[in-house]
Amino acid sequence: MRLELHEVVIRRIQWGDRTGAWNGVLTVNREEAAAEVAKDERFASVCLDLAHPGEKVRIIPVKDVVEPRVKLARSGEPLGYFPGFFAPAGTAGKGVTLVLRGAAVVTCGPIVAFQEGFIDMSGPGAAYTPFSETANLVLTVEPDPRLTKHAYEEALRLAGLRLAVYLATAARNATPDAISVYEKGNVSDEAIRLPDLPRVLHVCMAITQGLLHDTFVHGGDMKASLPVLLHPNEVLDGAVVSGNCVSACDKNTTWHHQNDPVVRALYRRHGEDLNFLGVVVTPEDVRLAGKERAASMNAALAESLGARGVIVTEEGYGNPDTDLCLNAKQMECRGIRTVIIADEAAGTDGASQGLADSAPEIAAFVSTGNVNEMIEVPAMERVLGYPDAIALLSGGAPESLRPDGSMFVELQSVIGSTCELGAGRWGCAEF
Repeated sequence: MRLELHEVVIRRIQWGDRTGAWNGVLTVNREEAAAEVAKDERFASVCLDLAHPGEKVRIIPVKDVVEPRVKLARSGEPLGYFPGFFAPAGTAGKGVTLVLRGAAVVTCGPIVAFQEGFIDMSGPGAAYTPFSETANLVLTVEPDPRLTKHAYEEALRLAGLRLAVYLATAARNATPDAISVYEKGNVSDEAIRLPDLPRVLHVCMAITQGLLHDTFVHGGDMKASLPVLLHPNEVLDGAVVSGNCVSACDKNTTWHHQNDPVVRALYRRHGEDLNFLGVVVTPEDVRLAGKERAASMNAALAESLGARGVIVTEEGYGNPDTDLCLNAKQMECRGIRTVIIADEAAGTDGASQGLADSAPEIAAFVSTGNVNEMIEVPAMERVLGYPDAIALLSGGAPESLRPDGSMFVELQSVIGSTCELGAGRWGCAEF
């Protein structure tokens, strides 16, 4: 399977009469873009704003972040994007995809209060999120007051995806600044081609607990699914969509799935020192029986593929920590060496147990940070959204927002600050 990402680098977004990309600038017809969103009559109002790196801007509360993309036919005509939503089944992972690299659609709105977060475009808070470095088109909506929370989440999720496809479609004639090629055969073909390289699998745990904690694969809600093996190209090409409202720090946004750093890192080493088997997207059930079933199936699948190593990534913390431990235990007990990537909820002093569960079989644990670490962020000149939402966000409190507009919060209220796919900007160095 061969996937070409035709990347158009975007350094700035501006309003204009015509939507398109020229010389690193994405120009957007504001009224036309708003009308694209307003096609969904479940919104009482639609507001579009811009936020750029270095500006004194805060976006709160953030629901999702999406990279603008569209599939292109050989003729150059757009084919939509996000299979199951705005593209036909079977389109992800192959052919040509136009990517507006450096641009992002940020959806904003208070859906379930404590399980969204914020983005600061400058100041100390900006260092903890990748979205302080993207040129952001911010979509803030007010729902029809008759909408249920689930209908509101669906409407805002689809609006963000639709707006991202609209932007990329309008820029389809832009000349790409770079072309990235991802090409890999199926499991059996690669085993023949690379007989001496160790086989490595990525098990991607995804929030699928209902209660607005959902992940979609090819348009299907994973909470009613068993673990599914995907070609890595599918993951990098819009097959996995975030529909969850989990705590902001470790919410895997749609942007994170489109740019999954584990997939990209394993791809770089594929054929060199390992054989990258693919990605298993696996549900995180709320029930113990469901957790045990998924972990057992993941291990059996890894064993049947001949995996010698597995990287397991988590989404969320607390309840999903049991899924994480069970996955590691099942793999190690079958002789499959396992590395887990997760954050920790170790208390504001860092002295508490990092995970809510444990397993002695865990042999390698990469921490993406302590979600309870306290940070102070200054007031901003502009706030897009609802500044008082910090009182309800996970990691915030009524007293977090000070009269001068500054905030004192836990790290977990910043979108992507402890991303368990390893997309964070902080790390450690060994001397």
